[in-house]
Amino acid sequence: MNEPRRRQGWTHNATLGAALALTAIAMSALTRGRFWSAVNLQAMGFQLPELGLFSLAMMLPMLAGGINLAIVASANLTGILMALALTALAPAPEQGGSALGAAAAAILAGAGASLAIGLAIGAVINQFNVSPILATLGMMTLLRGFGLVLTRGAAIGGLRAIEPIGNGILAGVPIPLLLFGCAAGLVATLLNRRPLGLAIAMFGSSPTVTAFSGVDTRRLILKVYVASSLLAGLAALIMLARFNSAKVDYGESYLLLSILAAVLGGTSATGGFGRVSGLLLALLLLQAISSGFNLLGVNPFVTLAVWGAVILAVTGIRNRRRGLGPE
Repeated sequence: MNEPRRRQGWTHNATLGAALALTAIAMSALTRGRFWSAVNLQAMGFQLPELGLFSLAMMLPMLAGGINLAIVASANLTGILMALALTALAPAPEQGGSALGAAAAAILAGAGASLAIGLAIGAVINQFNVSPILATLGMMTLLRGFGLVLTRGAAIGGLRAIEPIGNGILAGVPIPLLLFGCAAGLVATLLNRRPLGLAIAMFGSSPTVTAFSGVDTRRLILKVYVASSLLAGLAALIMLARFNSAKVDYGESYLLLSILAAVLGGTSATGGFGRVSGLLLALLLLQAISSGFNLLGVNPFVTLAVWGAVILAVTGIRNRRRGLGPE
């Protein structure tokens, strides 16, 4: 990453940090300190990881100049397959025994499904030269159709074997937040300290130059979409554990919100640049607005409108400072 882009990234992070600080101060004042209560902070810790994982899953393809519109459909189908595995393998209460084996088998099934979906998306893009937006749009429709066939649109419930993953607390910290933190750390390490991260950013800036530099771009695309699908699969596991059920249409709003969070965090809409640190600040800002408005009893639709205004304001400030037009 060249130095001007690095400086632009830190400047954008500073803008997000200032917006986050002002939002936290305003919400604290408006809620008379309830914003900083242990109950609210813990609730934020349970709410943030799902959108956070979907945003990471969206950020990686965007960094490579693509997009993954299938992340939510992939997560829902993965969740359905894990739920079916759990209901088939979990021991009946009268049998005694541990459900740990069933939970492990379900998680492995989910990981396998996520891996297969990522490979399928990458293969379609590589073999048929289909644009990522069309490939993932088609995959989204296909996966949703499979989910409807398997469930007929109904929810699959009674999955308490993995409930602690979505609702448990470890050392005072929600387990979903710990999982998200680990995932964010791994992605940050990949992008900042591994050759693959440089190759992804370079491919997003110029696929032709990347190919001539000796990078196997087909394998690179496969890796990007496999990583994206695995992150969506982790989000599926958390959703399955939190809701104690799986359904084909859970979390549909996360698709557009993940794009919003990625762009707000500084990921270029045309590829080539993005930082996990910026994404984390964007997620905290959006969560602070959502939680504060919830405490104030504001209509959730107003929250969506405010989120849209925030992204327009922050990206407008960023482009004005850089002296640029639209990306």
